[in-house]
Amino acid sequence: MKITQAVFGVFHHFDLARELEARGHLQAIYSTFPWARLKREGIPREKVKTFPWLHTPEYLLNSKGWLPRWLMDETGYLNALAFDDWTNRKIGECDAFIAISGAGLKTGQRLQRQGAKFICDRGSTHARFQAEIVEEEQKRWRVDQPANDVRDTVREEAIYAVCDAITVPSEFARQTYIDRGIPAEKVRAIPYGVRLERFMKTQDAPAERFEVLFVGGVSLRKGIPYLLEAFARVKAPNKRLRIVGGMADGMKPVLQRLPRENVEFAGSVPQHELPAIMSSSHVLVLPSIEDGFGMVITQALACGCPVIGSTNTGTSDTVTDGSEGYIVPIRDADTLADRMQRLADDRELQRRMSEAALERVKGNRGWTRYGDAWETLLRELTGDVRGRKDAGSTVREATPRNAAER
Repeated sequence: MKITQAVFGVFHHFDLARELEARGHLQAIYSTFPWARLKREGIPREKVKTFPWLHTPEYLLNSKGWLPRWLMDETGYLNALAFDDWTNRKIGECDAFIAISGAGLKTGQRLQRQGAKFICDRGSTHARFQAEIVEEEQKRWRVDQPANDVRDTVREEAIYAVCDAITVPSEFARQTYIDRGIPAEKVRAIPYGVRLERFMKTQDAPAERFEVLFVGGVSLRKGIPYLLEAFARVKAPNKRLRIVGGMADGMKPVLQRLPRENVEFAGSVPQHELPAIMSSSHVLVLPSIEDGFGMVITQALACGCPVIGSTNTGTSDTVTDGSEGYIVPIRDADTLADRMQRLADDRELQRRMSEAALERVKGNRGWTRYGDAWETLLRELTGDVRGRKDAGSTVREATPRNAAER
């Protein structure tokens, strides 16, 4: 098979590209980041095509806080259109075209007319579901700003309509498409993996303290208010909640109304520092109200750190409730506090969950199972039913409609 990808920046697409390349299927991957950033991803230079002219300046300006929201929306939308025009001119014949959601509307339709399959790969829930639940949360906390650029939602829905398949990373995300009327057989859930060569247990969590960790954007979408409310109720000596991630617009006034004792806002940290931080934490909490699949879940598990995640994060595709961690309802500070308290009170429970976390990630074999599931899906869509003896793996290890391990 000849497979071509298109992605804004990096996301998980280069993890997929490495799996396709290892199996001999990757024709090329097109990105809006420059080669200087992409060369670390391990894909041969001749297979990486770049269109960095809009996205890179936008990314750099936004990282320094110099880009107002209205201008970020405008440049983001223009980048999507320009990138699609560029890939439409550049991409030649292939068997399947995998485009991150929001990309590839023109390109995908043109390739479909040439006989290729067009797959929309989205790392989150249905765009309209996401916009509505975030807007609802903003009203709860009196944050007055647009939840999204409606043009992006309209464009995404146009892509959902014309593509041959939609891939998402969790059953929770998949259900939001089905609920919006998209045929169930068109939407496939393939949970993400983790780079085991980067994420591993480096140390034990301290016995004299109780360390709770959050990694991600400090935003309403990530459920930060409920985390702060729940942590304030936990009774434990020397407790600390460490929040790692950048601050979203409009969050500072919200935080001023919430308890913050024993809470450390660490800001963004380099990814290579995360394994040590995760290894030294007793639990990672991801209480998002909307998250297609928090990649920090598998990263934490790989470091032996149990996870408490909401039902709206994809945690249930990776964590068995009560084994490697806990699954809690969204917006439920009481249940969240109870599960943290259980871990704070019981060192033996901490140890069992940490060991179970490590075993769970070993079973997923890094990103290999993710690659297996994608190869199965691609063969099904393209009609290529040949065996994979040359790839050194077995199709039976992945299920095309739901690669989640229960």
